Amino acid sequence: MAKALYGHIGQAPSKRLMEEVVQLRARVRNLETELAELRARENEVQHDEAEELMRLSEPALT
Repeated sequence: MAKALYGHIGQAPSKRLMEEVVQLRARVRNLETELAELRARENEVQHDEAEELMRLSEPALT
């Protein structure tokens, strides 16, 4: 069994596997960028809504 494990560890990863890893890492970077942009837009919307609420005059108590 030790020989089987040693043989498995000693082998270089296949080219196809390495290409897939590169593609997946690129996809993850793209998704992280998209998520950051969406969060930034969400924060802008919330900030704008908060400012709009602050501009509203409160109803007078009668």
